[in-house]
Amino acid sequence: MTVPHEPVPGWSEPSATERLALLKRTKTVAMVGVSASVARPSNFVATYLLSSSADFEVYFVNPMAEEILDQPCYPTLAELPKVPDMVNVFRRSEDLPEVAEEAAAIGSQSFWAQLGLWNIEAATVALNAGLDVVMDRCLKIEHARFHGGLHLAGFDTGVIDSRLKT
Repeated sequence: MTVPHEPVPGWSEPSATERLALLKRTKTVAMVGVSASVARPSNFVATYLLSSSADFEVYFVNPMAEEILDQPCYPTLAELPKVPDMVNVFRRSEDLPEVAEEAAAIGSQSFWAQLGLWNIEAATVALNAGLDVVMDRCLKIEHARFHGGLHLAGFDTGVIDSRLKT
């Protein structure tokens, strides 16, 4: 069951068609808050985004790390060598407005907050700057869904069985 979110004035959640269009026009992704720990969801998503399945140029933003998954980390979005098309965020909801301001300041085209993240102020900042906004969705899951790769990531084994295994 999905918990309803407080609505964001002037914004509605992008449809599947709109999310697919956003992914198709995205070439570069900055992951803000990516973790070096393989136990963290951000590391799993980063691994996927770096794979040939995703076909994105990926940059990591984490001021606490110099390198993750053999990729350099940058302390801020402003220090990236290139303006990313999308800023994908793995931070606490209360940190999202600051990240949205940074994304707008550097000229990104979209702001994507991962599963469980929803912040009206951040969405408003991003929308006012002309960014596309997606919240409470996983970039990896959405990409895999549209590109037939959910089974490759372990979400769909292809086995349909309701029996309890003993």
